[in-house]
Amino acid sequence: MGDGPRSRGWRRFALRGRGGGYYGAGVPASLGQRHTRQRDAILDVITGAKGPVSIQQILERAQTALEGGLGIATVYRTLNLLLEAKAIQPVILPNGQTRYERSGMGHHDHFQCRRCKNVYDLEGCPLHLASGTIIPGGYIVEDHEMTLYGVCPACAEAAGGKKGRGKSKIENRNSK
Repeated sequence: MGDGPRSRGWRRFALRGRGGGYYGAGVPASLGQRHTRQRDAILDVITGAKGPVSIQQILERAQTALEGGLGIATVYRTLNLLLEAKAIQPVILPNGQTRYERSGMGHHDHFQCRRCKNVYDLEGCPLHLASGTIIPGGYIVEDHEMTLYGVCPACAEAAGGKKGRGKSKIENRNSK
């Protein structure tokens, strides 16, 4: 296949029939929206990212994919449509910044690099705190979101540091 959005597993966002099915980039046909290359590029950036992306990152990466021809207003309109269609979800970082990631990923936590400012999805939950757990003070946990901060492997390697290859402290603690 070609190298357009459809070649990267986008069939779930393609036409699914009449009467409220999805049309194009995850936007319900009932919203009366057209399928466009710009919307495909925006959704491609979000679903292809290794973590939640900012509006500026979405704009820059989609402009690169489209070789220009995309404005910030189109990004905001498309984000609103994708949010309404529940194709994406917002991630609000502790500093108040909103980023976006695809929906349906299940529980996962995030890591933000203090050097490059990128946010990454973490595999698994380092906290292992089940719903219903009672923590000191009598608080009953229903759910949690966590963002860890530090230096990503790429920035650590660029700075001449070690790339994380050994067991983490969490792995060492859990294996005892």
